[in-house]
Amino acid sequence: MADLHLPDTTLSRADRYLALEPELAALLQEERDVVAAMANFSAAVHQTFGWHWVGFYRVVGNELVLGPFQGPVACTRIAKGKGVCGTAWAEGRTMLVPDVDLFPGHIACSALSRSEVVVPCRNEQGDIRAVLDIDSSLVADFDEADARALERLCDLLRPLW
Repeated sequence: MADLHLPDTTLSRADRYLALEPELAALLQEERDVVAAMANFSAAVHQTFGWHWVGFYRVVGNELVLGPFQGPVACTRIAKGKGVCGTAWAEGRTMLVPDVDLFPGHIACSALSRSEVVVPCRNEQGDIRAVLDIDSSLVADFDEADARALERLCDLLRPLW
C-alpha cells in the first residue's frame, strides 16, 4: 500500500507544490509501470489541489488517447494540433489557457471547465509521450508558477517512458 502524505490544503498553492514533489517522487520511485504511475500521479494532484479534472492523454500513433485521470468522464481521443491538449503536443510546449471559451478550437469535454493548463510529458530522449491536462472550474486559475511546478512534477515520470 502506498504511503503518501498529501500536503495540507490550507497551505498556499506554492507550498503545496513544494510539499507534494518529494512525496510524489517517493511514491513513484519504485514503480515500473507508467500507467500505474500516471494513475497515482493524477490522484495525488487531484486530491492536493481539488481541480475539476486532472489526467493524462497518451501519445498513441497520430493521436492522444485518454489515460488515467481523476474527474468526470472525458473525451477519449484528440488529434494532434486540436484543442489545448493537441496544440500542446504539436507545439511541444506547456499551454496556459485562462478562459477556455476564448481558445480557438477548444474541445469542451465538460461545461464546468473554465481554465486549463496542459504540460507535455517527455521521455529521456525528449520525445513527448503524453500530456498532463488539468481543468479548473474557475477562470484564470493557473499561472506561470503552476506551469513550472507541474513541469517539474511531470519530470518525475520521465524515466518510465
